[in-house]
Amino acid sequence: MLNKNDSEIIKSIVNSIKEFDTIIIHRHQRPDPDAIGSQMGLANIIKESFPSKNVYCVGKQYHGFDWLGTADEIADEVYKDALVIVCDTANQPRVDDERYNQGKKMIKIDHHPNDDQFGDIMWIHEDASSTSELIYDLYANSEDLRINAEAGRCLYAGIVGDTGRFKYPSTTAHTFEVAAGLAKLDFSTNAINQIESEIDIPLARLSAYVYQNIEIMDSGAAYIVLSNEVLEPFELGDDSTSAVVPLPGNINAVKAWAIFVQQKDGTYRIRLRSKGPVINELAKQFGGGGHPLASGAVAKDDEEIKNAIKQLNEVVLDDTKGE
Repeated sequence: MLNKNDSEIIKSIVNSIKEFDTIIIHRHQRPDPDAIGSQMGLANIIKESFPSKNVYCVGKQYHGFDWLGTADEIADEVYKDALVIVCDTANQPRVDDERYNQGKKMIKIDHHPNDDQFGDIMWIHEDASSTSELIYDLYANSEDLRINAEAGRCLYAGIVGDTGRFKYPSTTAHTFEVAAGLAKLDFSTNAINQIESEIDIPLARLSAYVYQNIEIMDSGAAYIVLSNEVLEPFELGDDSTSAVVPLPGNINAVKAWAIFVQQKDGTYRIRLRSKGPVINELAKQFGGGGHPLASGAVAKDDEEIKNAIKQLNEVVLDDTKGE
């Protein structure tokens, strides 16, 4: 539930939106539905509320997310007298498009731990299911903002994505209230649910590979390493392998897991997930961070992979002892 402090911050955010003629909205690199949904949803709310304003969404365009909207290509000078809003991004190195700090004023709206505090106004709610949920709260608690079906569609997609179809612990009664409010708008929730549940044939085959090759330790910690050599036959292209990240959680013996995905530079992106043991402190040790049960980090080489697996096992063992 929102408190008095939230009301003041919302007022400041809306006043800033009203003040500027040009608004540029950023989100994080390698986006997920919440990153793009909150970005595009906010843009549509602002456009609906203030039709004369120039509103842009920037960042790399991923074809897998074309259904949520298209990023804008803008010149550097557009930032000169602009309001910049950064959505769903915990730390500055993850902001997509390095020009985010070139505007006249910056607002950060996020639901991750606020370890990297940036922006003239920060609205952070770690207990929110998603940044998309916060964007809806922004609209719902301001008399100046209006919402349309396209904004609702984007925000609903973000909530569905970040709650794992309302399965993750971050889902609250308020989350369902927001989803119900969005569902009243003229878009198909069924279509969103279907799109976010579907995978293509390469991802289906990779999913089978993950289930067949995942290593599950006695503690309940699990891991799989997806090297470039492993991934090449699946021909996944430039889109993310994020669809396979939740899969180990469907195995009842697994308590927490790590998926190591090799990048073009040879390093490994670590996707950490958990059903209970807190894993974001582990992520911080490898240059990452995130939520207690969903985090990301980076392993430079095989030695760091082995170290991360060892520490994940210890985290799960320590959690088991505390039960």
